[in-house]
Amino acid sequence: MNTLTNNPFRRISNRLLLGMLVFPLVLSVHSQTREYIPLQEQVGPELVTEEIAPVQAPFAMPEMKRPVFKDLTYSIVETGAKPEKMVTKAIQKAIDEVSRKGGGKVVVPPGVWKTGRIELKSNVNLHLEEGAELHFSGNIKDYLPVVLTRYEGVEVYSLGALVYADNQENIALTGHGKLIAPTTDCEIWKHQCSVSIEQYVEQNPDVKARIADGKKGKPVFLPLFVSPTNCRNVLIEGVTLERSLFWNIVPVYCDGVIIRGVTVESHGHGRTDGIDIESTRNVLIEYCSLDCGDDCFTMKSGRGEDGLRVNKPSENIVVRYCLAKRGWGGVVCGSETAAMIRNLYVHDCVFSGTKSGVRFKTRRSRGGGGENLIFERIRMNLAGIAFWWDMLGEEKHVGDLAKRLPALPVTPLTPSFKNIVARDIIVESASCFIDLNGIPETPAENCLIENLMGKTDKLIRMTDVKGFTLKNITIQSKDSTVLIDDGRDILFEQVHFQIPGGKVKIKTQGDLAKEPRFVRCLMKEY
Repeated sequence: MNTLTNNPFRRISNRLLLGMLVFPLVLSVHSQTREYIPLQEQVGPELVTEEIAPVQAPFAMPEMKRPVFKDLTYSIVETGAKPEKMVTKAIQKAIDEVSRKGGGKVVVPPGVWKTGRIELKSNVNLHLEEGAELHFSGNIKDYLPVVLTRYEGVEVYSLGALVYADNQENIALTGHGKLIAPTTDCEIWKHQCSVSIEQYVEQNPDVKARIADGKKGKPVFLPLFVSPTNCRNVLIEGVTLERSLFWNIVPVYCDGVIIRGVTVESHGHGRTDGIDIESTRNVLIEYCSLDCGDDCFTMKSGRGEDGLRVNKPSENIVVRYCLAKRGWGGVVCGSETAAMIRNLYVHDCVFSGTKSGVRFKTRRSRGGGGENLIFERIRMNLAGIAFWWDMLGEEKHVGDLAKRLPALPVTPLTPSFKNIVARDIIVESASCFIDLNGIPETPAENCLIENLMGKTDKLIRMTDVKGFTLKNITIQSKDSTVLIDDGRDILFEQVHFQIPGGKVKIKTQGDLAKEPRFVRCLMKEY
């Protein structure tokens, strides 16, 4: 253990000189930062624009344009829908008819409409007018026959999604109406599979045998809410989703997805992710507001051996002008990461009330990981950790793989996260600034956090990291400890600490640990 008290630049003369030179620079940088990092009232569905602005990402992205539909409109009333009655057949008939005629719009007018599974078809825009409410059944029979879906990163045949599509193109779900899922006292909820997905796969190694249809005592897997699968050119815009049984908006194996102006209100229980990008590429998410029981904006690419078999990454994803409210994480990468998450750009967003801000979450048994992940101009007001690497998991879920040591041989199921940048960040409150739990055989690599102002309870804990730079940062913390376990190549540059006692306590341990470097840093009494 040592403290920065013994560092030469902590002597009075150097401290005064550095204060004269650095502190004005820090204030200048952070004053500018405050001006262009959005406030809560500057993001979300209320600010959505008519036109989709060009995407400016630090990687190649195609031009993101809405799908175009023919000038043909059917109301579901024309195909027999009656308010307060089951209208599944009427809605599906309208969708099928419009698709057969080359495409157009299927309109759900104001009113309460009860339905089972709806399947979107090519060249059709399912449009919910303001005041329209689709109330989905909680009965298993209304979602049969089973369809191919992914449950927690593993392929199964089950109920699929309340709004589903398979191998379609040029499809949309739009309007200012609501989609409302059944309550958790429904038949689907009561008959959900009780074993973990890993146990289920062990019992059913053949994908075609993974049939969970609720028949003859079989369980079901909870259906996703809206899930286009193997689709191209998808638009989800304007709608509100309420009370999901499981994850809300989940494109799976898609290419070209726009999600904008969407509101998710599903804080009822703990498995309601907001938007999950699942092995999907070329995605724009903007002006959305998510209030969830679990993670808000989530990137996934398959679990373990099954994810490696499919081998479809999630890549080229932009999230902008969005609001994350309650939920476990503002933006989360994982925990299913088998085929990699790469080229993610999150900018001009606000996390207000989430338990964590940015989280990298995986397990030794999951494979893949993430790289080239960029976060800019984000405001956080959190109940938990601002930046969280959670890569080992818990013993109750993955057994001995959760034990950090000894380091294990690297296999295709060993995940890693590297090349991560976060800049221009305001952390208004958090329980901890950085909590990094890496994997000893694949430490977190090449991470940069710069231009940040923050206020936290705890400071920094890093385990198994190789290459981490903190630059141009002012951090106020009730704790003065920086714990580094087997961390190396860690640099603090122009970091202004406001901490108890005005001294940073550096604790290093582990055979691979190296003392961090401090360049032009300042300390001040909290």
